[in-house]
Amino acid sequence: MTYTHITTDELVFIEAYFHHGTPVSQIAKRLGRARQTVHNFITHFKAGHTVIEYYQRYKENKKRCGRKRIVLPTDQQKYIEKQVAQGWTPDVIVGRQEMPIDCSGRTLYRMFKRKTFDAATLPMQGKRKPNGHKERRGRQAFRRNISERVDDYPTFNKEFGHLEGDTIVGVRHKSALITLVERLSKVIITLKPEGRTAQAIETAINTWCTRIPKNLFKSITFDCGKEFSNWQSMSNRNDLSIYFADPGTPSQRGLNEHSNGLLRRDGLPKDMDFKTVDQAFTSSVAARRNHIPRKSLDYRTPLEVFLSYMGDKELSSLF
Repeated sequence: MTYTHITTDELVFIEAYFHHGTPVSQIAKRLGRARQTVHNFITHFKAGHTVIEYYQRYKENKKRCGRKRIVLPTDQQKYIEKQVAQGWTPDVIVGRQEMPIDCSGRTLYRMFKRKTFDAATLPMQGKRKPNGHKERRGRQAFRRNISERVDDYPTFNKEFGHLEGDTIVGVRHKSALITLVERLSKVIITLKPEGRTAQAIETAINTWCTRIPKNLFKSITFDCGKEFSNWQSMSNRNDLSIYFADPGTPSQRGLNEHSNGLLRRDGLPKDMDFKTVDQAFTSSVAARRNHIPRKSLDYRTPLEVFLSYMGDKELSSLF
């Protein structure tokens, strides 16, 4: 049975019964309380105190109840601040165990909520679109639907080499970058096209495919943007299966959407003109994220998981 604190109404009843000479056992039975609990209050009243005085003392005592807040040692605090500044989340900091932290991941999140640490770099929260939102874009008839992917690759969810792709645009929608994410390792790859046109996107992807081992990647799943309208020629030239998610369902490419948000925070914000940056800069932003451990990867980094599927010599052309 869950214990409940005695209420002010019950205290008033106990005081009234006490002044009428009602025995402690009867008071306890009528209120459904333990005899010892009622006896403690009767003793308090016999000492000349009132209900108000007791309740004030009770509130003061209650402030000292409960578990004391954990205060982490200075070296652990500095380590947490350093890793969060690099993009690590609290659960990864605790789970990675590079330095023992004297609290759980949930407790560390509560510390951020209490502003013990700066929470500005934590992942964004909240809905991006209200309930009932209907997507009216991306109704092209040219796309190859994502439903065909299951038939072509029955073991898709356990297979290495399947990418999710998209573009992120810069200030005033005048420039763009291509982002690709491998689903098993969660490695992020960024490509800088010369423009936002379908031809520029195709050229950038074709150029990248010539620098990687053939058939390393099996498929790419894009959104329904018109910049990918040259998908057939890209597919044929590079021997890649290309699919398109349904309009208004970013959850079908959830890993890519989440990765885009991380890249925005790490150095590719919406107010940046991507025409002013080069491929080396965009690759460095992705590389930083690829070196951050993830809870979903058993606290390994995306790069560590990626390396388990291929050799070191093949990485230089990718990152």
